[in-house]
Amino acid sequence: MNRSPKLKPTLWDALVVLAVLALAGLLAARPLFAAKTAGELTVSVSIDGETVERCALSSYEGGVYESRGYTLTVEETDGAVYVASSDCPNQDCVHSGAISRVGQSIVCLPARVAVTLEGAASDYDLIAG
Repeated sequence: MNRSPKLKPTLWDALVVLAVLALAGLLAARPLFAAKTAGELTVSVSIDGETVERCALSSYEGGVYESRGYTLTVEETDGAVYVASSDCPNQDCVHSGAISRVGQSIVCLPARVAVTLEGAASDYDLIAG
């Protein structure tokens, strides 16, 4: 019976391991770099699918919007936007809370008003497992 030869790591093995570790490090750091380069958030308010107001979140002072017989009061605080009051029947827009990240929105269906935060995508969803 022949014994198998002893295998010793070579220089190429070390280079492959270093390349894999470098690639893993770059992929792990990608969300951090993206968050630093993300643009400023923009508040967009649309009624019946038509944008009626769009401005930077930092300069947004809130507003009162009327549509289909309903009135919504939208306010900004601490970098988040929320519907402070509405006279729609279910109050879903008021109970949805504040939004502060790209892609989040608040919708009042009876009034057909949508408040959306837009900007450069900086939030990554990570799934492990």
